[in-house]
Amino acid sequence: MTKDKEPIVKSFHFVCLMIIIVGTRIQFSDGSEFAVDKSKTGLTRVPKDLPPKTKVLDMSHNSIAELQVSDMSFLSELKVLRLSHNKIQLLDLSVFKFNQDLEYLDLSHNQLQKISCHPIMSFRHLDLSFNDFKALPICKQFGNLSQLNFLGLSAMKLQKLDLLPIAHLHLSYILLDLRNYYIKENETESLQILNTKTLHLVFHPSSLFSIQVNISVNTLGCLQLTNIKLNDDNCQVFIKFLLELTRGPTLLNFTLSHIETTWKCLVRVFQFLWPKPVEYLNIYNLTIIKSIREEDFTYSKTTLKALKIEHITNQVFIFSQTALYTVFSEMNIMMLTISDTPFIHMLCPHAPSTFKFLNFTQNVFTDSIFEKCSTLVKLETLILQKNGLKDIFKVSLMTKDMPSLEILDVSWNSLESGRHKENCTWVESIVVLNLSSNILTDSVFRCLPPRIKVLDLHNNKIKSIPKQVIKLEALQELNIAFNSLTDLPGCGSFRSLSVLIIDHNSVSHPSADFFQSCQKMRSIKAGNNPFQCTCELREFVRNIEQVSSEVVEGWPDSYKCDYPESNRGTTLKDFHMSELSCNITLLIITIGATMLVLAVAVTFLCIYLDLPWYLRMVCQWTQTRRRARNVPLEELQRNLQFHAFISYSEHDSAWVKNELVPYLEKEGMQICLHERNFVPGKSIVENIINCIEKSYKSIFVLSPNFVQSEWCHYELYFAHHSLFHEGSNNLILILLEPIPQNSIPNKYHKLRALMTQRTYLQWPKEKSKRGLFWANIRATFNVKLTLVTENDVKSLKKLENSRNHIYLDDGEQYSSK
Repeated sequence: MTKDKEPIVKSFHFVCLMIIIVGTRIQFSDGSEFAVDKSKTGLTRVPKDLPPKTKVLDMSHNSIAELQVSDMSFLSELKVLRLSHNKIQLLDLSVFKFNQDLEYLDLSHNQLQKISCHPIMSFRHLDLSFNDFKALPICKQFGNLSQLNFLGLSAMKLQKLDLLPIAHLHLSYILLDLRNYYIKENETESLQILNTKTLHLVFHPSSLFSIQVNISVNTLGCLQLTNIKLNDDNCQVFIKFLLELTRGPTLLNFTLSHIETTWKCLVRVFQFLWPKPVEYLNIYNLTIIKSIREEDFTYSKTTLKALKIEHITNQVFIFSQTALYTVFSEMNIMMLTISDTPFIHMLCPHAPSTFKFLNFTQNVFTDSIFEKCSTLVKLETLILQKNGLKDIFKVSLMTKDMPSLEILDVSWNSLESGRHKENCTWVESIVVLNLSSNILTDSVFRCLPPRIKVLDLHNNKIKSIPKQVIKLEALQELNIAFNSLTDLPGCGSFRSLSVLIIDHNSVSHPSADFFQSCQKMRSIKAGNNPFQCTCELREFVRNIEQVSSEVVEGWPDSYKCDYPESNRGTTLKDFHMSELSCNITLLIITIGATMLVLAVAVTFLCIYLDLPWYLRMVCQWTQTRRRARNVPLEELQRNLQFHAFISYSEHDSAWVKNELVPYLEKEGMQICLHERNFVPGKSIVENIINCIEKSYKSIFVLSPNFVQSEWCHYELYFAHHSLFHEGSNNLILILLEPIPQNSIPNKYHKLRALMTQRTYLQWPKEKSKRGLFWANIRATFNVKLTLVTENDVKSLKKLENSRNHIYLDDGEQYSSK
């Protein structure tokens, strides 16, 4: 419905605007390529350093007084030249003889008094207005400008055939500056303008209108008069001036701008134009002076369709409002626009009105406007934006007696909702409602026309759309931007919704199922919201990416993360989160599976490496070392008591006792054996550790029997640990019998490592080789043991008894680490 009304609303100036656009379109062509702007730079002459390929040159608002051929000749591609508001007095058009492509020339607002002509064929736009010409500056060569659309002229005098050289041209726009026009009183001149679609006459801004010239125009479509100053005395002079101009049947659009008049004269002008063929009358910047009294007005049959008045200044402060408003309210036309005025009210027509379009933008109307008005029966469009409306309930009552009303615009007021508990009473015909830029809240959804199709609520104070909202089954377009909504509205209450504008709100977690509920959506604009880029947003992003880019306006540039800080500014299209971090069930399953795998791995390692065994050994070693540290260093000094501690399996005891021990003792070595040196009452582990610490070396007799003995492995473990603890090489490995690698249990990995990393002595079966074996044994012992007195030993034993330390049998001194 909005699009259907647009031609009506804009039809006032449609014809003239099209003519102006066509006539001046060259002004904008090539404007972005090879354009040079030298306006307002204080130039006194044309610069010589301009690019030769310049196509658009602006040197307006400077102090240039003269143009020469050399100034323009090198600009062979020049198309647009603006020289307005300079100080040029004389002009020879031959200066442009090398500018064959020049189409747009603006020399307005200079001091030109005379021009010399030259056969130039390319002008489309030539503006010589607002200069000091005495007569119209028309050259016969202008008749060759077959492409000319716009012509601006100035003159102090007019002669009927001044425009004869261009009479055959079909111009779109003629601007005639008559600010300096002068004629003696009671003299009349005439001017014939054969062909133009738009004629714009400009008069002196501060002089009373006194021009008495007959201007006749064939095929005139638009007439615009600027700077009209009237009073009751010269009003008839102006009407007489209009008589010839408005005679033709083709004049559809008449515009008066910057007009000062009395109310009486204005009504007379209206009355004069009422029977004329003019269809659109536009008045801009109207000033009413003197007094406003009731004037007779005959609303005869008229072709006038629309009256538009913008910006009224009323210099009459005490007057009858009825006299003023009645003239407008009773007009028998289709469209009336009175905007930007101090009007505080508008009367209801006495009889059923012909108004279909009323626009009262930027007045000071209150809620009482058209209250109980039942004569606007044909009204289809009502615009009341930028007024003083406050109560939406009263606005709805106003429409009750407008059965044809389809479009209502009450934006930019101070409308509030929720003042009344009862429902609003709208006329059912409304299909387009603009409530934007008010102070409406959520309760407005309880006060909407039931058959509305287009609803504009942007720039209000709406935080949410209530779930109990009245079903708006016909709503197709909803603009709710610049509010405080936190989610996209579903289409449960808006089953026909196809256009949604909800940008600049507080939407952080939009519903993922929005597009599923709004199947008819053909356009959505939801950017510039503070999206929180968390797991909840992933489904919405996936859904929005499946929709056509033509449907989602501004995607992806306007859709950015606001939280968390690390993702701020990231477009939703580039935002990604893993399924694992967002799916709690999957996360729990993954953690459980990981823990299970870890538990299985730990169990396997424990079984494979016998970790409990090692932990037990470390614990026992640590406890023993702790007890040893409790003895102060000043009380004990560590001295070795044995040359060697021998660790062996009981199955190999015969070789140890018959071969190894006798030989070592024969060499004078003190040997520590478990069966004779372990202290009764102490734990085996503690005895092993003490014996190893009191021995210079630890000899391990390796054999398959040794491998199968757990205690032998304990002794090897502690001896190896002592090796790293003391920082010395105290292990001697004797291989009594070969040990297959696969026969060593996995948990004895230290034995495996020692047999691969350390050199061991192998007991030879041949007697001839045993001498070398014993020589290697002797070579590993190179220390003398320090003996202590028996009394020292007894003292040490007493001290150990008190500290629960190891007792010594042979009286040798030691120190605990």
